[in-house]
Parts: sequence; C-alpha cells; structure tokens
Amino acid sequence: MSELPDDWSPADNPHAIAVSEATWWNAAVALTVRRMCEQPTQVRSFDSQQIDARTLVTALRNLLTAADLQKAALTELGTDHTAADELTAARSRFEAALPGLKEMRDGLTHFEDWARGTGRGAQAAARRAGQSEREVARDFWSFQFDPATDTVAMGPFIIQVTAAETAAEQLHGAIYTAARAIDAARASAVHADAAAALTTQRITHQPPDGQVQLIKDRLQRVCVTLGRQTENSQSRHDLAARVVAALTSAGLSLASATHPQANDVTERLAGTDTLLVRRP
Repeated sequence: MSELPDDWSPADNPHAIAVSEATWWNAAVALTVRRMCEQPTQVRSFDSQQIDARTLVTALRNLLTAADLQKAALTELGTDHTAADELTAARSRFEAALPGLKEMRDGLTHFEDWARGTGRGAQAAARRAGQSEREVARDFWSFQFDPATDTVAMGPFIIQVTAAETAAEQLHGAIYTAARAIDAARASAVHADAAAALTTQRITHQPPDGQVQLIKDRLQRVCVTLGRQTENSQSRHDLAARVVAALTSAGLSLASATHPQANDVTERLAGTDTLLVRRP
C-alpha cells in the first residue's frame, strides 16, 4: 500500500524526478553497453547490437533531458548559482564526450523528416549552405554500430560506446549532487522557519537542554522530537501541542517519520515518535 499523501504530485519535487529518471536511464546505458559487448543474437532479421545501438542513443539523450529538468528545478527554487554552474559544466563535459548525440537522437526520432532531408538542426544548416534536400538526406543517414571500432555513427556523427557509459555515470552523479544541494537549501530554510516559530513561542530547541530537538538529518529532512527531560505524560502532551501549534501557525506541515499518513501528530510527538517538518 502506498504511503504517498493523497495530494502528492511530481510537480512538487521536480529535482527528485530528475534524479529518478537519470538513474533509470543511466542503468539503461550500462545494460545496453554490456549487451553490445557480448555476442550478438538475431532478432527476426535484425542484429541485436544494432537494435541496442538505437536504445543507447535514446537513453543517453534522455539523461540530458534529466539534466535539463534538474537545471530548471535549480532555477525555480532559487538555489545558489554554484550547483547550477556545476551541473552546466557536467552537461558540457557529457556533450563533449559524445559529440553529435543530439543530432543522432533527432535523426532516429524524426526519421520522417531526416529521410527527406527536411529535418531541423544540422540538416537545416546543410540546406542553408546550399545542399538539396536529397543530398542532405543522404549525408545524414546510415545509422549503425561498428563493433570493430566500438562506435555508433549516423551520417557525420560518431560516438564511442565505451565512452558513453563513463559519460553517463558522471552526468548522473552531477544530477544527483544538484538534487542534494536543493534538498539542503530547502531543509535549511525550513529549519530556520521552524526555529523562529519555536523561539517565538518560548520553546527552547538548542541542544543539549532544549525542550525539543530540532535537527536536519543525513537525508536532509528537518525533524523534531521532544527532549528527554520532559518525563510526565501530561507535560509531554502539553509541550507537544504547543510545538505542533507553533509550527503549523508558521505555515509548516508535520508528519510522522514512521507513519506519514497518520493524523495524530500531537499524540505521536508526545510519545517517542519523530515528526518531519516540511513546507506544504
């Protein structure tokens, strides 16, 4: 049974979706490269390596799409420029290692245009240089994998298969690192708001003697628990109610770390549960 809240949407966390998609496509690259290095099999009248070459190009291009999504998330969330600059640099290194990837993917995806020489991008540039559509179609065709040179080529564009796996792994790592920067920035902002709300209500939260413990954990989550010095059950319940009221009045949402669908957050905080503090 899913533990996701009823109003969950991927639009709330595009940076996490970028990581998820990048992880899938990075794995697809690794699997495809592995199969292309093995003895090919015949699938109907086609060589499995030639089929996998098409999959490889698609998977690599989708990694770039995940990087673009991550960059958009960085911009929308106003994260400092360092993370965005590092992701941009990683994307540039990826493209430098696999020149022509975008054009190869465009040729495969928009074959209805590239087969006639009417495609955009490189084909459009060739037409502007004076080539006829028929000549353009000829020069940008002939997609194939050459196991002797370990390359995939389409017209003038060539990428090394072995370089693809390393490039994919590095771009995936950069996308993940950018997501961690977003999580850290979000957590710092939530922690600051929570701390201010508790201070306003004269609820101490500074270790080691604070009435509550307000921390950022290793997963970049903001967590609140009651301090151990409050032993009386009624006192714990009263303090828990004050904490919940202070944080919710500050526009923050609370959920049990172990039972995210539970509504009895005050009772859980008064017990031994940890609450996650978030911004709705």
